[in-house]
Amino acid sequence: MSAVIPTPPDAGTAEPSPWRPPELSMRWWPVFLRNLLVWRKLAIPSLIGNIAEPLIWLVAFGYGMGALVGQVKVGGASVPYILFLASGSICMSAMNAASFEALYSAFSRMHVQKTWDGIMNAPVGLDDVVLAEMLWAAFKAIFTTTAILFVMLGLGISHSPKLVVAWFVLAGSGITFSCIALIFNALAKGYDFFTYYFTLFMTPMMFLSGVFFPLDQLPGVVQAIARWLPLANAVALVRPLFMDQWPQHWWTHAAVLAVYAVVAFWIALALTRKRFRA
Repeated sequence: MSAVIPTPPDAGTAEPSPWRPPELSMRWWPVFLRNLLVWRKLAIPSLIGNIAEPLIWLVAFGYGMGALVGQVKVGGASVPYILFLASGSICMSAMNAASFEALYSAFSRMHVQKTWDGIMNAPVGLDDVVLAEMLWAAFKAIFTTTAILFVMLGLGISHSPKLVVAWFVLAGSGITFSCIALIFNALAKGYDFFTYYFTLFMTPMMFLSGVFFPLDQLPGVVQAIARWLPLANAVALVRPLFMDQWPQHWWTHAAVLAVYAVVAFWIALALTRKRFRA
């Protein structure tokens, strides 16, 4: 009698690599719409919460410190400090709004409430869920910055027609920061984990990206590092538009933001796939 060699149960059925290219479809839209329908009940409190802090920063530092600082030199031109701060703080607001949504809210739906598990019982793949969460966080950033832009227009900080272009830059920045935040969402075991992201990444970047003072005030080595930060590139695009000027080397700044978004989304998707496979 010939011996029968048992076949391993996973032979020929190896799991696909989590680093494979994204498998996306239009099925992200129902997930996005679901988040929108849930959120609209809290839209007004959410709006107040998202714009209150940046406006406090703007009033306290823009008008308070601005009275002491006066004018700030930007690219050879002198601008009021309130304008300098407003153009940087709105980029910071896009970063904060996108990050909070892609961290705390997305983690609640993914891990605490198990909403993602329920969604994937329908014919919706994990890749589409992650894409929907990224676009939803970017939408929250757009919603917040749009409200802040209207307030800034009302205060007369800037009336440049190029603010329309700035709006699209802020939308792209929201996508970039959403993708980055989703990496930490995939790694988190609890809400406390996000403290590392805010303390070690967002807070230093907030002070090193030209939001509160020009980058050329920093030491040379720090300047070289800071100019590659995503927030610094967003500010470099938005600030000239507030000044009714076109940004110099805009393609470089836009490319940096795009590379951050693509690479970060791919990493976030791979780590999320590994998490759900485990």
